[in-house]
Amino acid sequence: MTDHKIAIDHIGFLTPGNYASDDPLAGLEQTLGLLEYGEALGFASAWVRQRHLEPGISSAAAFLAAATQRTDHIQLGTAVIPIGYENPYRLAEDLSTVDVLSRGRLNVGLSAGRPPHVDLIGPLAFDGDWSGYDFSHQRVLRFADNLRGAFLGDEHAVINTPFGPQRPRLQPYAKGLADRLWYGGGSLRSARWAGENGFNLLIGNVTTGEQTDDFFEAQIRQLETWRQAGGARKRVALGRVIVPLDGADAGTRRRYLDYAAGRHARTLTPQGERRTLFARDLVGTSDEIVERLLADPILPHVNELRLELPYEFEQDEYRQILDDVVARIAPALGWSQTKSNPSANPAAA
Repeated sequence: MTDHKIAIDHIGFLTPGNYASDDPLAGLEQTLGLLEYGEALGFASAWVRQRHLEPGISSAAAFLAAATQRTDHIQLGTAVIPIGYENPYRLAEDLSTVDVLSRGRLNVGLSAGRPPHVDLIGPLAFDGDWSGYDFSHQRVLRFADNLRGAFLGDEHAVINTPFGPQRPRLQPYAKGLADRLWYGGGSLRSARWAGENGFNLLIGNVTTGEQTDDFFEAQIRQLETWRQAGGARKRVALGRVIVPLDGADAGTRRRYLDYAAGRHARTLTPQGERRTLFARDLVGTSDEIVERLLADPILPHVNELRLELPYEFEQDEYRQILDDVVARIAPALGWSQTKSNPSANPAAA
């Protein structure tokens, strides 16, 4: 890739959406409040993880439906929904409804493959022997095709409704949502598939080491593979764990630094049979973080940065991190609230 100047014009954040098992309402309300807070600060997008069997958001569609009524212009995203547990038609109905409620602000991140905890959830989610169930990319393509809203049956097919005969199609039809589909790319194969099939690309601080032990070399190869396969005109969002110390008190600073130290060993060598590579967490003063971001070889090749909030922190700490990023870090990367134009319709992006 040729050299580029860093020019970030879209900054979003990804929140884990944690809650206490004995009080999920309080945690979910706090996460909704965090999305409102991020919108007020000028973040362009807010993303939520979908997790199963954990005290977190198990239904991104249901949660983001609520978020559409608590926010006005911030883009909303799922990062990511494991398609293996989902019915591609029913999920399309749910997320189309969310997009309509949001007035076209939804971004849908997906992943294929064997979903997590399938040995426990599989007997509950699937009929019969699920061991041969289709967990392939084809389920993602079926979902995407459903969103396009083509009429079902032949040109003479109609259904009877209280409003009279209607040509059948998925309802509601959310125009433009099929162009706001993202795939979580963490390997050359997934990056190539996403590019070939017209998906926007989500890349983060975890990837697969293929022919290299260097995280950044592996990720730049995936990004280039995606672009060469057809993704050059699509969007790509880069995720990094960023934890500034500036606005934190002394005790919180120590905890942040202990958090980073406890995760450092995993960044030194590939982990496990899949050779998983981890980027270092960016924990330090804002000046230190900016220096490291400016040295990140991926950053000059994207214009969207996604702040990945750690699982372990409290809501007031998340707000402090968002505050420091907007005030002290984002402007050094070329971002401004004026340039981000948060009132713009993301469907036109």
